[in-house]
Amino acid sequence: MRITTHAYPREQRWDAWRFALHRKSLRLDAMDTDASFGEMASYRSDNGLDFITLSSTRQSLTIDMVERADDLWLVELLEGDLTVTAGPDVLRVREGDIVFGHADMLARLEFPRDHRILLVQIPAAYFTQRVRNHLPAGVSLIASDTGSGRILSGMLRAVGDTVNDLSGDRLRPVELSLPDFLLTALMEGAPSKSLGGSAGARAMLLERVFQSIEMHLSDPHLNLEQVATRHGISMRYLQKLFETVGDSFGHYVKLRRLERCRMDLISPLHAQKTISEILFQWGFNDSASFSRAFREQYGISPRDYRKAPPAAASAEAPRRGSPVPEQRNDRSEIDDEPLPDPSDEEDADPATPGIGQIRHHFLPATVETVRWGHLSRHIKPVLRVRSGDYVTIETLTHHAADDHERMIEGDVEIERIYHWAPGDKTIDRRGAGPMDASTLGRGAGEGFGVHILTGPIAIAGAKPGDIVEVRFLEISARPSGNAKYAGRSFGSNVAAYWGFHYNDMLTEPKPREVVTIFEVETGRDRSCAHALYNYRYTPQVDPDGVLHERYDYPGVPIDQASIIKNFEVLQGVEIPVRPHFGFVALAPAYDGLVDTVPPGDFGGNIDNWRLGPGGSIFLPVNVAEGLLSLGDPHASQGDSELCGTAIECAMSSVIQIVLHPRGTQRNTLRDLDYPLIETRDEWVILGFAQPHYLRELGSKAQSEVYKNSSIEAAMRDAFRKARRFLMTTRSLSEDEAISLLSVGVDFGITQVANGNWGAHAIIRKALFSS
Repeated sequence: MRITTHAYPREQRWDAWRFALHRKSLRLDAMDTDASFGEMASYRSDNGLDFITLSSTRQSLTIDMVERADDLWLVELLEGDLTVTAGPDVLRVREGDIVFGHADMLARLEFPRDHRILLVQIPAAYFTQRVRNHLPAGVSLIASDTGSGRILSGMLRAVGDTVNDLSGDRLRPVELSLPDFLLTALMEGAPSKSLGGSAGARAMLLERVFQSIEMHLSDPHLNLEQVATRHGISMRYLQKLFETVGDSFGHYVKLRRLERCRMDLISPLHAQKTISEILFQWGFNDSASFSRAFREQYGISPRDYRKAPPAAASAEAPRRGSPVPEQRNDRSEIDDEPLPDPSDEEDADPATPGIGQIRHHFLPATVETVRWGHLSRHIKPVLRVRSGDYVTIETLTHHAADDHERMIEGDVEIERIYHWAPGDKTIDRRGAGPMDASTLGRGAGEGFGVHILTGPIAIAGAKPGDIVEVRFLEISARPSGNAKYAGRSFGSNVAAYWGFHYNDMLTEPKPREVVTIFEVETGRDRSCAHALYNYRYTPQVDPDGVLHERYDYPGVPIDQASIIKNFEVLQGVEIPVRPHFGFVALAPAYDGLVDTVPPGDFGGNIDNWRLGPGGSIFLPVNVAEGLLSLGDPHASQGDSELCGTAIECAMSSVIQIVLHPRGTQRNTLRDLDYPLIETRDEWVILGFAQPHYLRELGSKAQSEVYKNSSIEAAMRDAFRKARRFLMTTRSLSEDEAISLLSVGVDFGITQVANGNWGAHAIIRKALFSS
């Protein structure tokens, strides 16, 4: 995750920064609002450790993790000055120094000037697996100029400097060594009294024993006598030391060896090693006893664990997996029943409490929260929000079946949504067509609409005539659920039969449809997509026996034996990542199901890449409560979407939903009856060949719209809307508006892929001095 306040208008920066900090259990107490700047980047490891870098102007923060009272935290001051106050303790921190504390105590951080820090939040379950001794109470200062503190400071500084490039493999050595370094640095040089007298001294000795064992785990002959001799104590006394932490020497050594084996089993660095080679490397000498011990400890055999390791829970022990949501067999497709109003029933909404009345919700993409290929004003909302609420929302691509191994396998919810076996299809309707496939015989819904949409979200109090603003604060690619590709993200681009190019090709065979699979990288210094391979689409038979000669129905599994992969594709080419949502809509005022492909003045499949982080879209409300749906996430797309698709890639986003009632709308929203995109520097006016097609084309609207589209019609609609925008919001005469549109406004082709073609006008805010 990465956020910068520069992405927000000046008047929104304080609230945006305060909310970003709040999500990381940090409370913003004071900040200079006139010169405020903040930037945050974070990475959560597989073991649930949060590594967070903050850069900011002068501010005061409070670490408030009391809801995670057993957890731990540490802060390294990378640049600037810092004073930490926790209860009676006041610490003056120099650059490089580290402050350590427990989550059950509030700690106030005072930064008198520009600064940069690394904050690490550590789940208790992770730390207690390795550290058996009690840690010092309160807050502790670890100086960076001597002993272990210098090594720990250097290691953490390297993490802070590269947080946007971190991966599980790069971070694993840090996670392994962090407990040892931290405990040694805390106890090193501390007076006997602060360590708890003789008990503290025993704890320090035991920690040195733990480190010695860790260094010699690979020695199959490691025994009690060796370790006792190394530390100048008797074997009896060493056993007594282990008894003080409720353990024994032999049991502790076995657990540490098992944990090292477990981590090597899932590490790509050891993928070529056999299980036997790994267990012998860590001191085991018998495969059968190792397998029994592994199963007893982790509840799974080493072989099965290597094939599909349980997903790490964010705040639990590393081996714990996320529970699979309960399957519902009687899911209703359309339901008029309203959700309870949260103002009447506060306990009914499980959203995380926000700041004041603003709340933060989480809306995952599950079988229960998505629908495939259709909109309707009658679909029951899956979430209800108030104006100003934030939502972390998951969205999925309808192209994941193009590479099942990379984009479906191992991701439990995507596997459920895409599940399709003979006579057993989790989401049967895919499109707004007839369920009996009586039109073309493709399948239920006929593929008349293809996008997987998350929602709808009801906005309390929204009614026709109002405007709903959706602010996109963060957008990130969903990583592959396949352990083979852990931490990596992928997308698909299909040069399809509906593409502009399809009947204008040069080489044989023609026409043809081609699928290109991309890897999407989003690190700090590398935010690009590159092609892995492509293949020519071949006729596919779906699990119900229907032949698909073309790419005409979403989610059809690709028979790998029927395609030939070409890995020499777009070599030396890197496409900049521009994450955005192709589909954002409020429900149209239409009684039937609506195909998701053609956009209109309700929004929908607009496919404009400017709708990314830092951007907003304003949508006119057509029905009560608005009913917002999002989908069609893209990693990148060019203007025109020429071949029919973008880099289609599952994404998650943090959005803020703001209702602008009719009577309180600001000047730029006056007379707005179409989608409007706003970025920091631009207004983007969206035009369509037939903006009101559902109303204007009658009962055959959803077929006729595909027949009557043209770039000229889309351009004319964009021109008319842009002219009206300038005359309405800037009080220009028609002659002034037309002149400005010609000399200062850029028009472009948005898309020629969606049946209702689109054009846009980009009006730069810098054109206006006031």
